[in-house]
Amino acid sequence: MSPSSNKTTSRFGHLPLSTSGPLECALKGTVLLTHPYFNKGSAFTPDERRDFALAGLLPPSVQTLEQQVQRAYEQYCARPDDLAKNTFLTSMKEQNEVLYFRLLHDHLPEMFSVVYTPTEGDAIQNYSRIFRRPDGLFLNIHDVDRVYHDLSLWGTADDIDYIVVTDGEEILGIGDQGCGGILISIAKLALTTLCAGIHPNRVLPVVLDCGTDNEELLNDPLYLGLREKRVRGEAYDNFVDTFVKAARKLYPKAYIHFEDFGLQNARRLLNKYRPEIPCFNDDVQGTGCVTLAAIFAGLHVTKQKVDDIRLVIFGAGTAGVGIADQVRDAIATERGISKEEAAKQIWLIDKPGILTTDTEDLSEGQKPYAKAEDEWESKDRNLLAVVKQVKPNVLIGTSTVPRSFTKEVVEAMASSVERPIILPLSNPTRLHEAVPSDLLEWTNGKALVATGSPFKPVKGPWGESGKEVEIEVAECNNSVVFPGIGLGSILSRAKLVTDKMLVAAVNGVAQLSPALKDSTAPLLPGVDVVRDVSVVVARKVIQSAVEEGVATQEGIPDDEAELDEWIREQMWDPVYRPLKYVNKEGASREAKGEMRVVGSVEGREQQ
Repeated sequence: MSPSSNKTTSRFGHLPLSTSGPLECALKGTVLLTHPYFNKGSAFTPDERRDFALAGLLPPSVQTLEQQVQRAYEQYCARPDDLAKNTFLTSMKEQNEVLYFRLLHDHLPEMFSVVYTPTEGDAIQNYSRIFRRPDGLFLNIHDVDRVYHDLSLWGTADDIDYIVVTDGEEILGIGDQGCGGILISIAKLALTTLCAGIHPNRVLPVVLDCGTDNEELLNDPLYLGLREKRVRGEAYDNFVDTFVKAARKLYPKAYIHFEDFGLQNARRLLNKYRPEIPCFNDDVQGTGCVTLAAIFAGLHVTKQKVDDIRLVIFGAGTAGVGIADQVRDAIATERGISKEEAAKQIWLIDKPGILTTDTEDLSEGQKPYAKAEDEWESKDRNLLAVVKQVKPNVLIGTSTVPRSFTKEVVEAMASSVERPIILPLSNPTRLHEAVPSDLLEWTNGKALVATGSPFKPVKGPWGESGKEVEIEVAECNNSVVFPGIGLGSILSRAKLVTDKMLVAAVNGVAQLSPALKDSTAPLLPGVDVVRDVSVVVARKVIQSAVEEGVATQEGIPDDEAELDEWIREQMWDPVYRPLKYVNKEGASREAKGEMRVVGSVEGREQQ
C-alpha cells in the first residue's frame, strides 16, 4: 500500500499518534530547514515559504515529493558501491526524514540489502572511519551513575515509544563491533518506521558500551568506543539492569527491543526481563517468529497441522534454539499442552551431533530439547542419521556449515515426506546449508523452501508434466514480523509481550502467504507489501493482548475493519503533511522540534 497524503479527516484523528491533518510547527527559517522531521526542501509550498520565512532561502521552483525522490534516486544510483550508497542514505536521513523513508519505500526491494544486511554490516565495521555526526545514545559501563541522567535527556515520559538497545557483541554475523553497534540500533528503528509506521521522532537507539574483544578495533587509533576488553559478570549485569530500570522509569510507555547481544547474554536477559516489561529480542524471537510463519504456511500448503510437526534444527546456537523455542511455544499454545511435551516434536543437532542427555556442556537453552540417550537407536549422530531415524517434515539450518544439506540428506527426507519443508537460513549466502536450485532438483520441485538471504526464482522441469516451472523462493526476513509486533504492542500499550501475542503475529504472517493461492509462489510475503503485513500482524497482536488482559490502552475497537483503520491512522507515513505555524509559547515539544533532542532533567525525580 502506497503512502497517502490525503489523510485529512478521520474518526480517530483525535488520537495522540494520529497522522491526519496539518502538522503544528513552531520553527522558522534556517532552523526549520535543518530539522529533518519538518524539512521539505524544495517541496515547501508558496504559503509555507511565506509563513515560515523561507522565501529567500530556497530556489523559486516548488517541487513535489515524487520529483525529489526521482532526483535522490539518480544521486543514489551514481554512488560507486553499496557502502557509498548506504552513507548517502544516512546523510539524507539527517536532512529530510520524509524524503529518506519515501525513497526507501518506493525502491525497497532494491535498497533493502543496502540499508540493512549485508551492507549495514560493512557500515558498522567501518563506523569509526565513516563517522560524521553522532546519532543515538551512548552509555558507558564505567559511568553507570550517569545512565539515568543521560537517558533523561531524550524527552519526557510521553515522548518515546520504541527503544532498540544493543551491546554490540554479536552484530549481523560479523561479531563484536563495540560502540559501532549503535548503527544496528539505528537501522532496526529505521525498519520499524519503514515497515510499520513507527513515528521516527518517537524512537531511541542505544548502545551499551562495555568495551570490545575485537583486537582490530582495540588497535585502531580511530576507534571511538572504550578501548578495553569487554567487562563481564556482575558489573555487566548491573549496567544492563540500571539501563532497563531507568528506561522504564523515564519512559513507562516504551517497548524495549534487545538486539545483537552475545550468545551468553541474549536469551538470559530476555528470560530475565520478559516477565516484567514489554520487551522483545529479534535474534531470538524475531527469527523464530518469521521461521515459524514459514512453517505454518508450509503446513497449510501440505494440509498438515501443528500436531504433525517433526522438526530437525541443524545448528543449536542462539538462532537455532530461538527458533526451537518459538516452535515449541506455538505447539504448546495451539495444542494446549506443556512446553515440555511440545519439545518432544523438536530435535537439535550441533557439533557433537544429535543433542542428548549425555551430551556434554549443554547450554540452558539446549537442555529442554536433549533427547534421552536410550531413545537414540543409531550409533551415528550426524544429520543424515537423524533424518533417517526421525523422518522430519521440517528441516532448518542455522549452522553456518555450507552445503551441509547434501543430496543424500535431502533425498532421505523426501523419501518419507511428500512435500518436505526445508529452510537453510544461515547468512551470508556463502554459508547456506543448501541453495534452492539443488533442493528443488533433488525433490523434483516438491520441496517448500525459504532461505535466510534473497535468491532468484528457480526454473526446472518439475512435476508429472515435465514442463518448465518457475518457483519463487521466500526469504525468511524478520522485517515482515518484528515491526508489526512492535506496532501492536505500542498501540495497545501492552504490559508484556506474551507467547500468545507472538503466535498471533505468526498466524497473521502465515495467512498472507502467497503460496496458499499458488504453489509456485513464495511461502512468505515479501518486503514490497510489508506495511500491509504489519497492519495484520499488529491487529492480531492487539487482539491477543486484549484477550489476555495485558493491553492498557483504552478505546481499542472490537470490529476488525475498524481496528485496522485505528491502526493505520496511527502509522507514520513518508508524506509531507501541511505545516501550521504556532507560537513557541504553549507549543508542544513536537512542534518545537524537541523530540529526540537533549532536554532538561530539572524537576525529574531520580530513582
